[in-house]
Amino acid sequence: MNVSNYILALVSYGEKTGLTHVDDRDYIINGLLEAMELDAFDENAEPAPAELHEILAVLTEDAVSWGIIEDNSVARDLFDTKLMGILTPRPHQVRGHFASLYAQSPKTATDWFYRFSQDTNYIRRDRIAKDQKWQYTCEYGTLDITINLSKPEKDPKAIAAMGRAPQSGYPKCALCATNEGYAGRMNHPARQNHRVIPMTMNGSSWYLQYSPYVYYNEHCIALNGAHTPMKIDRAAFCKLLDFVEQFPHYFMGSNADLPIVGGSILSHDHFQGGHHTFAMAAAPVEREISFRGFADIHAGIVRWPMSVLRLTGKNRERLTDLAERILAVWRGYTDERVSIFAQTDGVPHNTITPIARMVSGQYQLDLVLRNNLTTAEHPMGLFHPHEELHHIKKENIGLIEVMGLAVLPARLDTELKQLRQAILTRQDIRSQESIAKHADWCDALCSRYSFTPGNIDHILREEVGKVFLQVLLDAGVYKRTAEGQAAFLRFTEAVGQPG
Repeated sequence: MNVSNYILALVSYGEKTGLTHVDDRDYIINGLLEAMELDAFDENAEPAPAELHEILAVLTEDAVSWGIIEDNSVARDLFDTKLMGILTPRPHQVRGHFASLYAQSPKTATDWFYRFSQDTNYIRRDRIAKDQKWQYTCEYGTLDITINLSKPEKDPKAIAAMGRAPQSGYPKCALCATNEGYAGRMNHPARQNHRVIPMTMNGSSWYLQYSPYVYYNEHCIALNGAHTPMKIDRAAFCKLLDFVEQFPHYFMGSNADLPIVGGSILSHDHFQGGHHTFAMAAAPVEREISFRGFADIHAGIVRWPMSVLRLTGKNRERLTDLAERILAVWRGYTDERVSIFAQTDGVPHNTITPIARMVSGQYQLDLVLRNNLTTAEHPMGLFHPHEELHHIKKENIGLIEVMGLAVLPARLDTELKQLRQAILTRQDIRSQESIAKHADWCDALCSRYSFTPGNIDHILREEVGKVFLQVLLDAGVYKRTAEGQAAFLRFTEAVGQPG
């Protein structure tokens, strides 16, 4: 097999997936030859029998060996995305096709766009398949646990090349719509194979895309057309409800707008949604709440480790009015008895993580109360995973975790394998730098279990699940105790109840 076989295999892939048309074959071949810096092609070649990731790996390796690109992981990703960009239809074609399918049904349109985003290799199926996933059933429902392995770790050569790369203010961030078609650079991903769908939310310009890392089914992102910071306010509630009205089979939520309790990108207003039922969505209302002046809105406290108010109603304006009132009261609410402070030294602490969905023809908002207070004992956040859990999870608890899906760091995949071996062979875990952080946890497990090769994997996964549950309990502002729930009711009374 030579390079012509693999170029033809890529062309055939484009035709089979509908990215390209057979009439474009010569044009696509010549575009790929240009990218490979070749001036000849074997017209008698047959397509190499290979999967997409194998085709791209061979062509990228050729580019390295010929000196076209540097030999590092980032340069390889930039190059294979360039190749896929040659196959990817222009934005107006994608948007036109999406609109024609949306006229049939919103789900038909998103089904196609999700598959398209995988076919272009923007969502890398081969990498997503490496993610570790399991479930943990607890008193609050079935939590999803994932170890994310699809986001590639940069090798030392790539890190060095990134340090040499010039800084650029374009695109302003990884979420800006101007990423569509961008060639990328050593410190910014290539996006020639990326397409976004324009939409209007609350009268403003927004775009729909999918996450390249797909933490759950049809993990999509709605992003503001303007590079503007995250802000939870009435307009945010309106936008979320606009989205689920346009795509009623999807939920849509927002990270909070403050550090520690927010997401990783606070500089660009965006939401995350998709076609997945999280444990929090399935959790029932355990205590109904009646807010003064809102008899038409069904409200209540959700049975969940974190502190969630659920609002459901047919009138979205009324639902938004109540959500806005709850947010306004929470922003200024202090209850020193349970260490909730609206602000300290002029720094605000209270905000909300909101999630919208359509349920049986009604609008529904889950409002998760958040607080980012730090203390001497908990410098990373009082309502953040506490230090004894950091060996498993110390990153921010954002929207996805709030709803019941643990996005755990890639390091855990290797560390759990090392722990397995160390436990079964009775090694000194504290003497091994890479897993010493887990020593106290493992001591506790070994005092409770008799580990065997047949049960250790199940036990470790169950115990990781228990840690994630505790992470959520730590992040809850009102604890699942009599004192905590009484304090939660004091807040709802402050919002306003009859009598």
